[in-house]
Order: sequence, then structure tokens, then C-alpha cells
Amino acid sequence: MPDIQRHSRLRIAEAARRAKISPNAITKKSKSQFGGFITFVREQGVVGMAVGLAIGTAAGASVKQIVDGFINPIVGFLIGGIDLVKLSWVVIAPDETGKGGLVFGWGAILSSLITLLATAFVIYWLIHVARLDKLDKQKE
Repeated sequence: MPDIQRHSRLRIAEAARRAKISPNAITKKSKSQFGGFITFVREQGVVGMAVGLAIGTAAGASVKQIVDGFINPIVGFLIGGIDLVKLSWVVIAPDETGKGGLVFGWGAILSSLITLLATAFVIYWLIHVARLDKLDKQKE
């Protein structure tokens, strides 16, 4: 590890010599740029957004499994034991080779909408019941 640090210091010193400035000026500038990045991350709430995105992704995947494994079979049973995702509307039947048809898979769209509504409800419920909306600081 010390060899890497020594090599890095030598590169900074060489760059400073070529630019005719002190090596400390280069290190101070890079530290100030890094400090600006840290300030940006803190002020914009990037970490909180990343955590929220990760939790939202996991919640969405869980809700999709619940919809696919529980809600879709119930809806399929209620409409006559048909798999909801396989429901479609055939406008133009395909030929013998399976080409040239116009088929709308409205069952998959309906399943996707059920998943969307269920995910929105779960996220709303978690935020409302846990009172997370009250914890958010007020914008001035």
C-alpha cells in the first residue's frame, strides 16, 4: 500500500511541477471538489432517495409475487377458472404458421394494473400507518 501512495504523490508532484504550481494546491483543489460532492449528497438527500428506491423495488417485487400467486388466481376463479394473464382479444387470427395475426393480451395488462394498484396501496399504507409522512422535514 505505501508504494501506491508514494506513486500517487510522485504523480501529483510531477503534474504540479509541469503546471508550475505547488503540489499542495492540487491536493486542496481535489479535496474541495470532493467536499462539494459530499455537500451535494447531504443537501439533496441522495442517500435517502437510494434507500427509498431499494425498499420500493423490494416492496414492488413482493407485491408482484402476492398478486401473481394470490390475487390473479382468485380473479381467474371468479371469471371461470381461466388464467388471467392468458386472456386475449383476437382481432385478426394468425395463419397456420402463427404469423400475421393481431392479438391483444388484455389479461396481462389487467394483471399489471392490479399489481400497480396493489403496490401503490401497500406503499401508501406503509407511509400512512407508520406516519413516515410526518417525519419528513418541512421545506422552508
